[in-house]
Amino acid sequence: MLKVVKFGGSSLADAKQFKKVADIIKADKDRRYVVPSAPGTRFDGDIKVTDMLIALYELAAKGEELDEQLAKIKERYDDIIKGLKIKDFNLDDEFAAIKAELEYNPTCDFAASRGEYLNGLIMAKYLGFEFVDPKEIIFFNEEHGLNTYKTEKKVDERLKNIEYAVIPGFYGSDKLGQIMTFSRGGSDITGSIVAAALKADVYENWTDVSGFLAADPRIVDNPVGIDMITYRELRELSYMGASVLHEDAIFPVRSVGIPINIKNTNKPEDKGTWIVESTGHKPEYVITGIAGKKGFCAVSITKALMNSEIGFGRKVLQAFEENDISFEHMPSGIDTMTVVVHADEFIPKEQKVVSAIHRLTEPDAVEIETDLALIAVVGRAMRSQRGTAGRIFASLSHANVNVRMIDQGSSELNVIIGVENKDFENAIKAIYDIFVTTKL
Repeated sequence: MLKVVKFGGSSLADAKQFKKVADIIKADKDRRYVVPSAPGTRFDGDIKVTDMLIALYELAAKGEELDEQLAKIKERYDDIIKGLKIKDFNLDDEFAAIKAELEYNPTCDFAASRGEYLNGLIMAKYLGFEFVDPKEIIFFNEEHGLNTYKTEKKVDERLKNIEYAVIPGFYGSDKLGQIMTFSRGGSDITGSIVAAALKADVYENWTDVSGFLAADPRIVDNPVGIDMITYRELRELSYMGASVLHEDAIFPVRSVGIPINIKNTNKPEDKGTWIVESTGHKPEYVITGIAGKKGFCAVSITKALMNSEIGFGRKVLQAFEENDISFEHMPSGIDTMTVVVHADEFIPKEQKVVSAIHRLTEPDAVEIETDLALIAVVGRAMRSQRGTAGRIFASLSHANVNVRMIDQGSSELNVIIGVENKDFENAIKAIYDIFVTTKL
């Protein structure tokens, strides 16, 4: 079996955590390719190394002196090396090269990427694995997207003859050879890319929690864990704010059917959460999870006989497109159409959008509702369970929560509910209670 294993910043924040990671890797000879993040926070109030590096770039961009900030960053790595008791190894030359590059050609992507790069060097030395720079195997196109074909080819060519390797996460290079990064949390994507290119059996993603929970623990006390979840369910929950794995990390492994196992570095014995393409595993509860976000607006357009007017929906969306506003959901009726958008994007441009809607569609009325929160109730078992929507509404009614919008996709995998911002937490608690706590 071949496993690609990625470790997050909290798993590699100091020497003590490094030792835990090494023990996990050595406990399974199939864990052959390791993707490390940059050191995360060690305690409350601590600063992530990536944030320290971005601050370093900001100094370089202003032409200011770098030595003091560099020394603080180097101290973090020196402490790790010292704690691991690695002999005849230091990062002096690497920090000199970082300083020279930032003084000559400061870029934020280069600075931010050095956290993973340096951690990768330490991990490779500590484990006795070969170090592979992702600059040489992961490539971006001109649109800042992944050059999938070239990347998969290079990863396979470079790693197929290496039994054990460390490949830092988060970055690659553009067509000119310049460092380019993924969005924050992008080490998850690197691990997924490597796993897909090597046709790994499993992609293990190690972090500081034992997988996904059925609800936000800041809202629901001690929510149950999710043993198994499909890619599609995860996409729905991640989109609505459930964040353990970078949502773009799903796509490379999904295309080749590789399962992801979310594991806890501090509790390696925990089963964690399995993320799979499809499963016959029967879930314990009707719903897999609940997630949501606050801060939406609903723009409702009313026009008699709009259903018979060809191109009406396109014209409505054109009004939003002209003002660079993306939409989240679009429930509709015979003579009404509602477009749900993020309030912070829409409010500054609301009158421009309303004017454009009138110009393009000549509606009878346009109404705007604010202070809207969206909640996604997700579960593959919902498709075969009668009365799910009824139980959702019953739970919200019992909690005195007024439903302002409902939208269900054709897959019947999820139900989106709109409530007032002030009812957001109570709504999630009520839904969780009826499906999980009381298991009705």
